[in-house]
Amino acid sequence: MKNLFAFIFILFIHSSLYAQKKTRHTGSKDFKTDLTLVLTLDSTINNFYDVISADKETERNWKQFKFLFKPNAKLIPSGEDKQGNYRLHYMTPDDYIKSSEPWFNKNGYFENEIHRKTNIFGNMAMVISTYQAFNSKTDTKPFIRGIKNMQLLYDGERWWIVNVFWAQENEDFPISKQYLPKKL
Repeated sequence: MKNLFAFIFILFIHSSLYAQKKTRHTGSKDFKTDLTLVLTLDSTINNFYDVISADKETERNWKQFKFLFKPNAKLIPSGEDKQGNYRLHYMTPDDYIKSSEPWFNKNGYFENEIHRKTNIFGNMAMVISTYQAFNSKTDTKPFIRGIKNMQLLYDGERWWIVNVFWAQENEDFPISKQYLPKKL
């Protein structure tokens, strides 16, 4: 699992550097944003998972993806590098698109939430979302699982994602029962 994270982490770094040299987006579809998908906390989180999930060579609605995030929001994958040092990689939604799009074009990726714990105070929510990912809709065993710590803000009209901080499950840090559905 450490090797998988190292591969994904290197992929993000390599793709980010490559994307800085070549910033071409295909953008062949005329995607739109859908405000109804961010009116509730539940629909916002579900849309986050839905928008990044698709078969290989399938264009994602990156316009909707960016619409989920408050300006200056961050996506923060974490994990060990090849030397065993724990690292964080801070990305904007645009950085995430640039770094993941080449991989998504070559690989199917379907991520879904399997468990959630939510704490709300006023207009802010802290969500611990357990996820699993598959290469196709027909796969029965996920190739990765992990936990996302999501911070969201309700501005009186809609929910915004402020930050998404995540770590993949590995041998040293298996997902504990409290973050798994009772049936798994």
